[in-house]
Amino acid sequence: MAYLLLACSGSSSLGEASPRFDKDVAPLLEMRCLSCHNEVEKKGELDLSQKDSVIGNVIAPGSPYDSKLFHAILGPEPEMPKTGKQLTPEQVSIVRDWIAAGADWPTGQVLVDNPERDLDWWSLKSLITKQATVEDSTGSDPSPNPARHRPAGHIPVDHFVNSKLKEKKLTPVEAADPVTLLRRLTYDLTGLPPTPEELAAFTHDPDWERTVDGLLDSPAFGEKFAQHWLDLARYAESHGYDKDKPRNNAWPYRDYVIKSFNEDKPFPRFVQEQVAGDALFPNNPDAITALGFLAAGPWDFIGHWEVGEAKLDGRIAKHLDRDEMVSAVFNVFQSTTVQCAQCHHHKFDPIRMEDYYRLHAVFAAVDRADRVYDGLPPEQQKRKNELLSQITEKKKDQESLSTTINRIISAKTSGLDRRIAELKDKYGTGSAQKPQFGYHSNITKNQNEEKWVQVDLGKPRSATRINLIPSFDDYAGIGAGFGFPVRFRIEVSNDASFQKDVRILIDATKVDHPNPKSRTLFCEGDGRPFRFIRVTATKLRERKNDFIFALAELEVWPEQTDNNFAAGAVVTAKDSIEQGTRWGKKNLVDGIYFKEITNPDAATELESLEKERAALAESLRPPETDKRLAEIDGELKKLEDERKTIPAGKLVYAAATDFPRGGRFTATAGKPRPIHLLHRGDLSTPGDPMRPGAPPLWPTVKPEFFSGKEWDEAKARAELARYLTRKDNPLFWRSIANRVWQWTMGAPLVGTPNDFGRGGMEPSHPQLLDYLASNLRDDPNHSLKALVRKIVISNAYRRSSSGNAENAAIDGSNTYLWRGKRRRLTAEEFRDSILVISGLLDRKVGGPSFQDFVIEKPQHSPHYQYHLYDPNDPKSHRRTIYRFVVRSQPQPMLTTLDCADPSLSVPARDESTTALQALTQWNHRFVEAMSGQFADRLRKNTTSSAEAKVLLACQLALGRLPSEEEKKILTNHLSEHGEEAFARVLFNLNAFVYVD
Repeated sequence: MAYLLLACSGSSSLGEASPRFDKDVAPLLEMRCLSCHNEVEKKGELDLSQKDSVIGNVIAPGSPYDSKLFHAILGPEPEMPKTGKQLTPEQVSIVRDWIAAGADWPTGQVLVDNPERDLDWWSLKSLITKQATVEDSTGSDPSPNPARHRPAGHIPVDHFVNSKLKEKKLTPVEAADPVTLLRRLTYDLTGLPPTPEELAAFTHDPDWERTVDGLLDSPAFGEKFAQHWLDLARYAESHGYDKDKPRNNAWPYRDYVIKSFNEDKPFPRFVQEQVAGDALFPNNPDAITALGFLAAGPWDFIGHWEVGEAKLDGRIAKHLDRDEMVSAVFNVFQSTTVQCAQCHHHKFDPIRMEDYYRLHAVFAAVDRADRVYDGLPPEQQKRKNELLSQITEKKKDQESLSTTINRIISAKTSGLDRRIAELKDKYGTGSAQKPQFGYHSNITKNQNEEKWVQVDLGKPRSATRINLIPSFDDYAGIGAGFGFPVRFRIEVSNDASFQKDVRILIDATKVDHPNPKSRTLFCEGDGRPFRFIRVTATKLRERKNDFIFALAELEVWPEQTDNNFAAGAVVTAKDSIEQGTRWGKKNLVDGIYFKEITNPDAATELESLEKERAALAESLRPPETDKRLAEIDGELKKLEDERKTIPAGKLVYAAATDFPRGGRFTATAGKPRPIHLLHRGDLSTPGDPMRPGAPPLWPTVKPEFFSGKEWDEAKARAELARYLTRKDNPLFWRSIANRVWQWTMGAPLVGTPNDFGRGGMEPSHPQLLDYLASNLRDDPNHSLKALVRKIVISNAYRRSSSGNAENAAIDGSNTYLWRGKRRRLTAEEFRDSILVISGLLDRKVGGPSFQDFVIEKPQHSPHYQYHLYDPNDPKSHRRTIYRFVVRSQPQPMLTTLDCADPSLSVPARDESTTALQALTQWNHRFVEAMSGQFADRLRKNTTSSAEAKVLLACQLALGRLPSEEEKKILTNHLSEHGEEAFARVLFNLNAFVYVD
């Protein structure tokens, strides 16, 4: 009706003055229109930021009803705005009256996107403070067994659930039987199966609340709930990206999380420690370990360590690193997608770009590194870091001085060096110093089969010369030059796979080359550092009716001649003959080859040349350089001696501002990097400088933390921690309440646990969610265990998972909780259960992670080889949460069973059913090995009767005795195929794989 009145009216109402552009119109356009229709985006080819693109285009001055813009905002279902609420009648009238008055727009005035903060959304509204009024709702809950059901009127959770069921005309199913309930509860609270003894005791005396309390007090509770948290925290023990290096000190954070859940740490304290523990609770080991949360995500080693912030790529890596921390904090702690405001104001939620970059300012001084959390006072740790940085700088000075003087010497002595090498090559004989001969490829009948051998120098090196020294062998009379390729190329790279950054130093692949005999091949470097050198034979030399590739030695020389970089380096090859001491990859870099000079005249000349070279080199060394090198040696020794006096301390990989320099990765020592608002998120277009703050998503907070110009980085993180955990922050309490409900009931009340904004889902039970959130907020202990207890003692938790056709027709997805949720064992629960059932689970708590893989010696990056691991190794028989988690090469079995991706914050696991899972559960090496162990247990703990073994096995694996039909089938299978095959059958039964 209001819009109809507007359409009928042709002038300003009540004779009021026309709207002013600067006061009325411009703020309205900036607030509601410019986010989509600005100079950059121009949605629908429309830019509303400038006069020339508006007046005469979508606005006809003096004629509102001839103006496209006015028609787009008019009516009960207007075309614009596309997102958010439509304009109010008052706002529409402002636009109409402004156009009618001539659409005045001052020349030169450009509008900017300045959206309103619309806080009218369910998740941003204040929490209820009044406790739930539990009205009569008992009639809708069947209670066949008092031990499994309590009157619903005594349980607030049931009041809310049953009210919703009544509203939706749904009838709750009856309670599950005691055995099913105990199995469900035990898995949900500990992630492990109940023992036969626990099942027998509960069946005899089904005291539900006492059982709940016992499981909440179990150390396994913290391990189970910590796994939920680590999924959120994107926890892993390797960096990710292309150089997925291990983080050997990440595990203390994992242990901190387990300990916090077991000790029922107040949830606000738990969160504050993970954001600013070192600032809020100094010298507290837990509070420092907790900072592992900020560092838990992926980290670009190359961008930080090898590129550095002096280059744009390094600054981009640093920006993305802060974005990862900011996103994790807001996604996890208050279910807010703040990262969507990186390039523009958030399209759905009241978050501006300024809010996002203020959060960058909070983390402007923070990096990820190993830091001491216990065993070393802060003063000593700071001094240790200073010493390590000074040692690094001294070594760089030492190397620079040595390189400079050796470059001079090398240039002046190059002629002598060449003549010395020629003599050694020309007069070398077949008399070896030792029997090590060199590298020898596999033998082939195909002369054109490519062979290659590669040397890893350990790190990028600058070299002026590479020497290839031919082999010598009396086999088939070939002698010197044995196996030296007819055609070949020499390449260098910093990529071990030689897929990128490849430089060819010599390309000798076009024509055949004669046997070099004992003459060394010299190859000049190109002046650029490289880590890997590869020699590829493209046409092989004949041995005797077959072909091979062989080299005696490969040397890599810098300017100085006394430091062969290749000596003792790691050698890899396409293939290799490893034959005792005669042939082997390591012999290529052992410094041993045929070089004895037996010709008397040549030996005399060689001795003279070497003396001449030594004298010349000595004369070229400036005395002041040698003096400075000696001084550096003394300074290094002094620094090293002091460093050795400082204890090592216990390390955790965590957020840090002070750590030893490595490569181009340098600590800030707490000094914030300058942060600017970036136009379109582009570092090359910085805007206004930003100060620490956070989005004002509820009325009582301000967007900036500090009023002064300077700020302390630790204080900024402390302010953020306080902002997150405020009692009046509705997002914080609703977020964790939703997660706890999900972790116990199997599905969240809000289907998008990391996004409570307008782009996410709304709660299925908003009053229940607010009850749980306010209950946790108002609990003096802020106890998560108490919240879990409130949920699992409810009748809603204890319902059977059986179906009901009438209910399913109304609510097939069980959104309104008329039955229990049937779920698969998680990947960790599957593995842990098999270990329990096999009698092998090691219940050791905490400590360094076990590795269910073998790390091949790294070239470019580590290779995590799971197929080389022995599943019978007792060190790996711990709970899966103590497994070393790798990002780039995830564990194949667990990944197939829907394990979380550690590179992302995973609020809810996928639950799939695939053929690959069945194959994995039957054929995986771990399952095969544990089937043998389970079979041994059955043989040791029962009589020879197949039926006795079946009864024990079902109690252990299924938590119950088999039915008569099951017993018959399983007994026949065991008798026919044996205990191992029978065990694999049990591990694949739905009764084992599913909780209910």
